[in-house]
Amino acid sequence: MTAVNRKHKDRLFTFLFGEKGNKVWTLSLYNAVNKTHYTDPNSIEFTTIGDAVYMGMKNDISFILCHVMNVYEQQSSYNPNMPVRQLMYAAKLYDKYIQQKKLNIYGRKLARLPIPKLMVFYNGTEDEDEQILRLSDAFIQEGNPAEADIEAKVRMVNINYGTNKSLLSSCRPLEEYAWLVSQIRENQQTMGIEQAVDRAIQNMPKDFEIQGFLIGHRAEVKDLCITEYNEAETMQMIREEGREEGREEGREEGRLRQAKKTAANMRKRGTSFEDIAEILELPVDMIRSWQGICPLSPKQGNQ
Repeated sequence: MTAVNRKHKDRLFTFLFGEKGNKVWTLSLYNAVNKTHYTDPNSIEFTTIGDAVYMGMKNDISFILCHVMNVYEQQSSYNPNMPVRQLMYAAKLYDKYIQQKKLNIYGRKLARLPIPKLMVFYNGTEDEDEQILRLSDAFIQEGNPAEADIEAKVRMVNINYGTNKSLLSSCRPLEEYAWLVSQIRENQQTMGIEQAVDRAIQNMPKDFEIQGFLIGHRAEVKDLCITEYNEAETMQMIREEGREEGREEGREEGRLRQAKKTAANMRKRGTSFEDIAEILELPVDMIRSWQGICPLSPKQGNQ
């Protein structure tokens, strides 16, 4: 069993498809998304951004395969801002690539770069179909005839179990992951999240490819699942409590007050600033400015 070492909590999706020991599954996912038939998982070069390298910025999974730079994000809530986020990730990844390859971008010779492919794997409870998210949809156009010189397109696919059957059936690990998420949600209707995760893993069919990996890393998998679902519940709570406090002291003030409370609790659990910013739907710089009320636990160090 491959040992896994990480300084921040990943999503279960990243744990399955972003590990070097699971390149076979990463390749299967790539083939399913692109309708290709590559067979050598060792051709994959992971380039995922770590938050320690880029001041809190980290993405879920990125890798280069056959001169294609793949940037994958898993989202359990619809986020129309993924194009600008993916653009920022891509810029960091190109910077990293240029440095590693010692490319000269100031000379007369054209620096050759991998083709970017930006993906979001959506498995939230809202009914969202496959769609293309565009950076240009965010541009302020009112009364401005200027034509944009930058565009970024992000393909969002729904990977909930029972949807997008063609894609899921083309990648067994992805279909099995979707089944697991579905089972956890179903179990949650009658039991707590910890029991729901345990029951889902116990009931997983023995012929599932991911079963051995999940059982071998059971404690960490359970922790990842609980963290993800607690964050989803926290987000819902923030919206509800923010509305309630908003009635008393103004909508924005109430939301901000509750967000600070939640950020402090999440930091104590070891959640990174960027993850908190994503969950609270606030700028990461704002979250960092609250560091005085978001103390680290003694074992965390600087994140």
